[in-house]
Amino acid sequence: MKKVLDSLCDYRRFSWNLGLETWQNMHEARQLALTQHLKAELKKPRKKQKLTNAEREILANNPVPSWRRIRDELTENKQYWQTKLPAHVFNLAIQDLGNAWQNFFDKAQPGWGKPKFKSKKAPRQGFKMDQAKIKDGCLFLEKPRAVKETWNGFKLSSAPLSDDFGTISFYKEKNRYYASIPFKISDPEDKPKTGRYTGVDINVGHFNYRDGQCIVMPQSLAAVYCKIKHYQRQLSKKRVVNGKIKGMQSKRYMKARNKLQAAYARAKNIQNDLMQKFTTKLVSEYDSIVIEDLSVKGMLMSHVASKGMHRSMFGRFRQILTYKCEWYGKKLIVANKLYPSTQRCAACGLVKKGDEKITLRGNKKHGTKHNEFVCYNPNCRNYNKKVDRDENAMLNLIILVKHPELNKAL
Repeated sequence: MKKVLDSLCDYRRFSWNLGLETWQNMHEARQLALTQHLKAELKKPRKKQKLTNAEREILANNPVPSWRRIRDELTENKQYWQTKLPAHVFNLAIQDLGNAWQNFFDKAQPGWGKPKFKSKKAPRQGFKMDQAKIKDGCLFLEKPRAVKETWNGFKLSSAPLSDDFGTISFYKEKNRYYASIPFKISDPEDKPKTGRYTGVDINVGHFNYRDGQCIVMPQSLAAVYCKIKHYQRQLSKKRVVNGKIKGMQSKRYMKARNKLQAAYARAKNIQNDLMQKFTTKLVSEYDSIVIEDLSVKGMLMSHVASKGMHRSMFGRFRQILTYKCEWYGKKLIVANKLYPSTQRCAACGLVKKGDEKITLRGNKKHGTKHNEFVCYNPNCRNYNKKVDRDENAMLNLIILVKHPELNKAL
């Protein structure tokens, strides 16, 4: 079955590349068939004038490429070895290619790039199948009629959520095989109302909220990153052979790369588990949650703690919390980018400006550290007292629940 999965991954990549090549050839043939004169004629406004017979014939012989035309043309020219592989893998690959071209030309989605050819050296390979079945807790692939051998099923790690599911995505990553099964289930019910609210101050390595602190970079994660650093050094040494970069295909290089990928996968799983548990706790215990609108890309440009910001998963936290608040009927408030949560005193409301501001290196004028907040307002109850800056910022975020008019630059 491992060979079957590998062959289906190769067949998906073959179908995509062949379809993309045929698509490009069909488009080029249409462009070459239309001469420069005919192009100019077609671009002119034709209110009463119709297409000539020559133009109609050229357009009919060279139609606009679509996934259905590509599928039909490739189906007519199928080879014998393709009959031993599921036809739906081929069809879904061509459909996805058509969707990729459609997204590329969609002006409402400017982020989509032009479809590219798939490489067999890519770290992730996979295929899709819409005729797979689940029986007695096992997943069975679609077997073609031309195959006489027996295909065994795969035992699922947990019981199926429902008998109704969509197209299954299989993929191979880091020498492991995964199946992503989209079950069709009812919408989750709203969490019970608690009448409580909180703010979450996001920091490198920890998130502060009303009832405590969530450590997003625990000691176990630090050990994994030490392994990653070690494997990266090993990998860079094995790339060079006799002073030249030729070692990428050696067995030792591939072994070190697999260890590095496994370490990265473990770090990702640890952090994802922490994020999921923490966000679920927030939506279960609080009705309103206030977070900061951080420019993560801009913050990563700074050389001060940029690696820690990347590993703290600021963007991932907001993404998970957003959809969970929608699921469970909780309110998510996003503070304005210019709202001075770290520069404002939560007790008196005084905002630090100029050389009084607190930076990542602290405050040079008063000699305070970056995690210390000192209010110099004589009328404040925290006058000349060192307060934790993260706790102060969290309290400033909580204020926005009852006073949304303050959600702006102060």
